[in-house]
Amino acid sequence: MTKYRSNIILLIDRRSVHIKDGDEKMRVVKEHDERKQEIIDTANRLFSKKGYSQCSINDILNEIGIAKGTFYHYFRSKEDVLDAVIGSITREVMVKVNSVASNEKLRAEEKLLGVFLSMRIEEVENDDFLEDIHKVENALMHQKSLASMVKMLTPVLTEIVLEGITEGVFRCKYPKQYIEIFLASSLTLLDGGIFEVDEKQYTMTLMALISLLEKMLEVEEGAFTCRANEYICGK
Repeated sequence: MTKYRSNIILLIDRRSVHIKDGDEKMRVVKEHDERKQEIIDTANRLFSKKGYSQCSINDILNEIGIAKGTFYHYFRSKEDVLDAVIGSITREVMVKVNSVASNEKLRAEEKLLGVFLSMRIEEVENDDFLEDIHKVENALMHQKSLASMVKMLTPVLTEIVLEGITEGVFRCKYPKQYIEIFLASSLTLLDGGIFEVDEKQYTMTLMALISLLEKMLEVEEGAFTCRANEYICGK
């Protein structure tokens, strides 16, 4: 009887240890993620304020109050943390994009246009950030942000195009390549930091790009532009 009871106690003790170990691991993981995000957020703020080229790793360390070894535990270099900053910004855009792309109530053409009209970084970042990222000293940051957008958006839009081809509403020989060309053109031409245009010229460029998308996918003329006009007029 005693032996049986002692085994029960031992079993309970072991479970308690495991539970404590699990809690400890969760706490460590949380602290790890929090520290990494703190470095990313601080770097983002300093890159915007001082310029990427003028900001050093020591600036980031001093701002947070951590040792150099702590920084290198999470990142290999300043450019590595820059990639993390860009990834964080791009993921904010992708939240909006994925909410449209995963909407089963929308047809392929509605998804495609919806994603295109929702992928603007202006809607997730403030004006100060957008002004800072276009500074000469932030050229690498700007370049990487555009490349990251193309890289992350291409699979989503390509999947929608393939869905449309299956539905018989799109015809396209090179879905992925067309989308890459379209995205690179759109993100560059609609970037106010590269091409300074007034609202009228911006709208005309936007409509021209959507018209080009119609031709790329061989859909009826006006299939996208009519919906885009409704969106623009409704803003």
